[in-house]
Amino acid sequence: MIPNILSIAGSDPSGGAGIQADLKAISANGGYGMSAITALTAQNTKGVRAVTLMDPDMVTAQIAAIRDDISIDAVKIGMLGSAAIIEAVTAALSGLTAPVVLDPVMVAKGGDRLLAAEAVAALRDRLMPLASVITPNLPEAADLLDTDTATDRSGMEVQAKALLAMGPSAVLIKGGHLAGSDSPDLLLTADDTYWVEGQRHATRNTHGTGCTLSSALATQLGQGLPLPEAVRRAKSYIATAILRSGDLTVGSGHGPVHHFHAFYPETF
Repeated sequence: MIPNILSIAGSDPSGGAGIQADLKAISANGGYGMSAITALTAQNTKGVRAVTLMDPDMVTAQIAAIRDDISIDAVKIGMLGSAAIIEAVTAALSGLTAPVVLDPVMVAKGGDRLLAAEAVAALRDRLMPLASVITPNLPEAADLLDTDTATDRSGMEVQAKALLAMGPSAVLIKGGHLAGSDSPDLLLTADDTYWVEGQRHATRNTHGTGCTLSSALATQLGQGLPLPEAVRRAKSYIATAILRSGDLTVGSGHGPVHHFHAFYPETF
């Protein structure tokens, strides 16, 4: 079965992040991608130039139209932008039993804020308890907890436990911001702790990595895989997408990863 995966996120016209990256990652991982757009952005590999948030009623209408006609096997939630949109998404997903992957997009790669500071509380209180798994990077985890960014594995464990106490079923903290040659991720559930190891690849092409990982994870969950195995597969996918990003020639800043690397011959 090809699972139907809904991405609720903002649009990136450069194609490296947001809805565009989500649909690529969903397709590359064997899913059928659908989308509800929360924001329009003007951005490229060098940064975000402008953001226009969608009317919350339009976000609601997009999700309602899909739910009225198409079965949803998993949901990925990315950029939301405002408390009003968070409330709209929370209400629109009411009663849905499919897995929900929440990627708490707060700040773009270039430092531009993509979630209003006053909306962080709404994200914590309204959406996090609905999530099957949240996938913050280290700065996002610190932002959610209003604390300093973790700098080692023990700090990641402390913050993962604090985030789990806020209501999600599981927490996946991504360790890509740690120093060193490794890029470990930590998956924490109520019952178990899993370290998912990975090697760091020296590249500037990291635009949209969080969007891509969370969408790949949602697709794996939509296929019925248990969470630890879904995380391992999604991690392997994004690692290779980063490794193969040099095959692309896109922009002069933080370039995108190669979402469809499996369908292209490897270049040397």
